[in-house]
Amino acid sequence: MKTLLRTTLLALVLCFTAGLAQADITIGVDLPLTGPAAGLGIPCKNGLVFWPESIAGEKIRLIVLDDASDPSQASKNARRFIDEDKVDVIIGSAATPAALAMAAIAAEGQTVQLAESPVELPPGKDTWTFRLPQSTALMAAGIVEHMKKTGVKSFAFIGYSDAYGESWLKDISRLANDAGIKLITAERFGRADTSVTAQALKAISGKPDAIVLVASGSGAAMPHLAVVERGYKGKIYQTHSAASNDLLRLGGKSVEGSFVVSGLAVMPEGLPDGHPSKRLAVDFVQKYEKHFGPGTRNQFAAHTYDALLVLQRAVPEALKKGKPGTKEFRAALRDALENSGEIAVTQGVFRFTQKDHFGLDANARMMLTIANGNWKVVAP
Repeated sequence: MKTLLRTTLLALVLCFTAGLAQADITIGVDLPLTGPAAGLGIPCKNGLVFWPESIAGEKIRLIVLDDASDPSQASKNARRFIDEDKVDVIIGSAATPAALAMAAIAAEGQTVQLAESPVELPPGKDTWTFRLPQSTALMAAGIVEHMKKTGVKSFAFIGYSDAYGESWLKDISRLANDAGIKLITAERFGRADTSVTAQALKAISGKPDAIVLVASGSGAAMPHLAVVERGYKGKIYQTHSAASNDLLRLGGKSVEGSFVVSGLAVMPEGLPDGHPSKRLAVDFVQKYEKHFGPGTRNQFAAHTYDALLVLQRAVPEALKKGKPGTKEFRAALRDALENSGEIAVTQGVFRFTQKDHFGLDANARMMLTIANGNWKVVAP
């Protein structure tokens, strides 16, 4: 009888322990830790350093995989997350082509994807994908606004020949046309290319008032150097994926005086005191530079930190309808995000809805210039 009782109690303990393990919130993180987009992925991974061990009393289990900047590998990682790891959330990728490849798998697996790139999806195809960065349309509007105020009448485009570059070309050409600013030429190059000489020469030959460069991380310096070294003297604009100290370090004097439309975590000290993200962003960059060293701040790590802030709002609501590891919890998490109201993060204020899975407005961007080897906020 005693043996039977001990066996029964042991079985109950094991069942209880297994139940606790199943209650862990499992999060699959896919990032380009190697390859051309590693300059984005590594800072994103660094942002995980500041995550707590639990959310709403539930232990966090993180699984981090490298997609090597390759959409096919990102797809394999996403498939593994869903089929083998049974994740509750997917974070990634920081490279747009990879995030795009993952979105279809996240939708098929009915699992929330928090993309760390501004991936564009057709209407109805982003039911499970929420974006942490600002949309290309939002940031392109900031560049066009600055162009109009400073008298730019024409511009050339040099950008990636992938989903990120094409999204930028579509949005900025449309917005510029509406503002009466003419696109002279659109030149493209691959992320792994080592030269853009031909594209730079063609862009300059049209004598545009400005050149818009669409690249990311350390790769953003190459086209910038190419146009400056060939004598271009007009305005040069870079996108939010170029807003890192890699551009300052690799570009040197050639990037002085150029403009970068940026997220808020690069220079949050320049935000108005009443901005809802200022305290969060300043606190984050101070913690980040204390841990990783002075001058290491970047908006890519901030996106990962913002993922935490978003989940801290949504998870408690989702737990009311299901336990982690179940389809009910995953569906409730999506619904909680769509009905979360305002979520202040380091990069702005998210207002996700069923129809808007970007959720940010113009308060999530700032125009920076480069002066004396450092960032400087351009007055509104």
